[in-house]
Amino acid sequence: MMIKTANELIAEAQTRISCLDVPSAKALYENSENAIIIDVREAESAANSKLQDSVNISRGLIEMKIPKLCPDPNTLILLHCAGGGRASLTALTLQEIGYTNVHAITAKFEDIKKAFG
Repeated sequence: MMIKTANELIAEAQTRISCLDVPSAKALYENSENAIIIDVREAESAANSKLQDSVNISRGLIEMKIPKLCPDPNTLILLHCAGGGRASLTALTLQEIGYTNVHAITAKFEDIKKAFG
């Protein structure tokens, strides 16, 4: 069996999740009552620059921290990272846990930051 690359894992995840571009994500967020934006980058990246409304939970801690942050499995969850890869893998994980309204913003952080502030 061949070892899969990170890019292959991400591509596979993206066939099984909802991927959004920045305008779609922004519209969804603005039309939602209690949406959560989670930055799945490492803490030091989030400390340097983050979105106004985002919560930072690095990808490696998501399974431990998400139940307390988001007890309702139907809450709109928007995930982002630096370029979409980690957000996509995290979206798949959250779906596997049982979250039903999870979306990965598959865009560059700079573009997401421009739109979300």
